[in-house]
Amino acid sequence: MTTPKTEIYFATRKRASAHVYITKGQGKVRINNVPVEMIPQETAREVILGPLEITGDLRDKIDISVRVRGGGFMGQASAAATGITRALIGWTKSKKEPKEHPLPKSAREDLRKRISDFDKYLVSGDARQKEPKKFGGPGARRRKQKSYR
Repeated sequence: MTTPKTEIYFATRKRASAHVYITKGQGKVRINNVPVEMIPQETAREVILGPLEITGDLRDKIDISVRVRGGGFMGQASAAATGITRALIGWTKSKKEPKEHPLPKSAREDLRKRISDFDKYLVSGDARQKEPKKFGGPGARRRKQKSYR
């Protein structure tokens, strides 16, 4: 038996970058080899599961493995969610072997519309970055205070 075909998708958010591996399977979702249900931060878990809840029954036909590194836990969660969304939309494209593929092309347009209605940044990604620190102060905009004026 041949192994199912794996596709790789990529997403970033702030300093976090996520690589998403998607294959045909039984609905397992793992983040850095940890099942998504075992992630300790509840808010991060909800962000990651957002696109999967929208897809509905599609989740049971695929396995998703996410490798995410860099940034904080919420940046990692957002990067993982964007990557999962891109993987789901890419996975539902029309393939060369449609008999092997679990989903038709009409499911892709429907899925893309449902996800963009939920959150438009899940497909395109959030391009905002931290502004770099400048001289003469502790951060990007703040400066040392003066006592005279």
